[in-house]
Amino acid sequence: MSAITYELIKTCKQTGARLGKVTTPHGTFETPIFMPVGTLATVKTMSPEDLKEMGADIILSNTYHLWLRPGEDIVEEAGGLHKFMNWDGSILTDSGGFQVFSLSDLREIEESGVHFRNHISGEKLFLSPEKAMRIQNSLGSDIMMAFDECPPYPAEHKYMKDSVERTSRWAERCLEAHGRPDAQGLFGIVQGGEYEDLRRLSAQDLTSMDFAGYAIGGLSVGEPKDVMNKVLDFTTPLLPNDKARYLMGVGSPDSLIDGAIRGIDMFDCVLPTRIARNGTCMTSNGRLVVRNAKYARDFTPIDPNCDCHVCRNYTRAYIRHLIKCSETFGFRLTTYHNLYFLLKLMRQVRKAIKEDRLGDFREEFFEQYGFNKPDAKNF
Repeated sequence: MSAITYELIKTCKQTGARLGKVTTPHGTFETPIFMPVGTLATVKTMSPEDLKEMGADIILSNTYHLWLRPGEDIVEEAGGLHKFMNWDGSILTDSGGFQVFSLSDLREIEESGVHFRNHISGEKLFLSPEKAMRIQNSLGSDIMMAFDECPPYPAEHKYMKDSVERTSRWAERCLEAHGRPDAQGLFGIVQGGEYEDLRRLSAQDLTSMDFAGYAIGGLSVGEPKDVMNKVLDFTTPLLPNDKARYLMGVGSPDSLIDGAIRGIDMFDCVLPTRIARNGTCMTSNGRLVVRNAKYARDFTPIDPNCDCHVCRNYTRAYIRHLIKCSETFGFRLTTYHNLYFLLKLMRQVRKAIKEDRLGDFREEFFEQYGFNKPDAKNF
């Protein structure tokens, strides 16, 4: 019996988008869903109580970063990641593969794993599929990710083919090394860049191994939005209907809607929290940079159409003042608003799927947000 189950509830007649339900050892949530990122066992400036209040059911933490600080042994001694951070909802842990390949310039890939340097201290480190599994087993997350290579964009076909084949071999080793399959589900990651034949190869390899769910990796790494959507068009149908589908590292409003239309169930990204710390907010009318001078005497909410705690109680002028003064409370308010905005957007997406009108919702949202304008500013 898998620790993670997916139930397909409804398919949108207008778009083919899926409304589903994922059950983990720490709860059940409806999909499509956005997962706030808590890399170091905390969503920056947010408390677990904040996340519960805004409707988050699952968050993401990172194997690589928690391995370095505080160490998986300390988290395990605390009773696992849930108890360590006082979060009783579901948790997904990334395997650390993306960080190994993005944070370290000095790395050496071999069949056994990857040699690289600690991005903090410069210390020499080694991470393998087996080690990534041991760390995640110690962390105790509900959903674990297989250790993969995340190649850069663009990459030559030959390099990508070698990478896909290595990722498949590593995936098999991850399954063999997984020590707690009854308590933690393991997702495989489909790679292949923009190449349809390699995405097909990767999907065939991984679906033959019967993971608890499947992620699509190697997107949102610099490719244009139309390339990402094209890759999803030919990759998502290759994944099983009875397993959750997770698009890694995607969090802009347009991509969440477009991904859901293409059959994606789960999304995550640091985007809403990262831009919040620069004073950039997501609103129903598009991007708003609240730190700009024109908001110094603006005593309206960040988004008049938003019912979050921030928009009901604080003004643009006050939040601008806090951010200009580097007050943590200002970052906290913009972060809360952005996360609430995306979680509410996904609730609206689920409702539109139930009503068989996600295509209409997309057009309405894009028009109001400003995505249809030639000079539209995205994130």
